[in-house]
Amino acid sequence: ALNNTAETVLRAVAGIFLAIHGSQKITDPFGATEMVEGLGFYPGAFWSPLLACTEFFGGILIAIGLLTRPAAFAGLIVLLVTVWFHWMSMGQGFSGAEKSLIWAAILLFFVIRGGNSQSVDARIGRAF
Repeated sequence: ALNNTAETVLRAVAGIFLAIHGSQKITDPFGATEMVEGLGFYPGAFWSPLLACTEFFGGILIAIGLLTRPAAFAGLIVLLVTVWFHWMSMGQGFSGAEKSLIWAAILLFFVIRGGNSQSVDARIGRAF
């Protein structure tokens, strides 16, 4: 029971933090247009709102454990891009990418594991 509780707390905290981070973008969904185009993602007017929704709504879904694996996978993709950005593009190496790597590892856990028995996925009988 303790393992399930610890896993649920990790999922909820990770999801809430991701949603809080995304809330800055969801209030201005086109605000990251220039940034994503600078990373080579065109058109930025498509990718910027997608990034905002992935972080904000994906974080909420992860927190409650609904569509846990797909939401965590989408967040993982975003984080892998940030790892590449800090490590390679900015030349910061591990020290620049460390935070993104930790978050990517947490989301990878939920991509593999899913939401657990204390999730909406489990309550509705679907293991996403």
